[in-house]
Amino acid sequence: MRLRTIALASGALITATLLLAGCAQSNDMGGMPGMDNGSMPTTPSTGTTAFNSADEMFLTMMIPHHEQAIQMADVILGKDGIDPRVTALAQQIKDAQGPEITTMKSWLKGWGMPYPSATPSGMAGMDQGDGMMSQNDMTALENATGVDAARLFLTGMITHHQGAIQMAQSVIDSGHDPKVVALAKKISAAQTAEITTMQSILGTL
Repeated sequence: MRLRTIALASGALITATLLLAGCAQSNDMGGMPGMDNGSMPTTPSTGTTAFNSADEMFLTMMIPHHEQAIQMADVILGKDGIDPRVTALAQQIKDAQGPEITTMKSWLKGWGMPYPSATPSGMAGMDQGDGMMSQNDMTALENATGVDAARLFLTGMITHHQGAIQMAQSVIDSGHDPKVVALAKKISAAQTAEITTMQSILGTL
């Protein structure tokens, strides 16, 4: 009888040990670096879910996209005889997109990610489908004067904005970081309104 009691007690102890080991293993899996319940990527510094590939792609593409828009604005702002509505819009674009570039670069830096720039190497992989101006387009804008320059700027910037809106919608649909998605929505709304303004100005030049 004593032997049977000892055997039962030993069996219960083994069962409890196995259960505790299973719980510990489950907790260890849940705390693996870079993973959460949704298996989303995490930042190395905080270990909390922060961004995914859609967020990263949006920022790395939008930075040189914004930088080219500022280059276009600087070209038109440096010319004489441009319709004041066009120069006002160019300044508005520059004032809005400059700080956004700074913000996007800071996010990428925080994630430990490099960022491109509006140089030939930084624009690698971007094409007219993104609304980007080609070098020939930029040269034509630089050489144009008066109403011709204003028209080139407006038509080029409309296409540029349309590309940005498509990029923004992609991260709105697939992004993970709330602040990136919020910025994409802001860009989409602002540039949609600016397209309407530019189309209106074009009709009166």
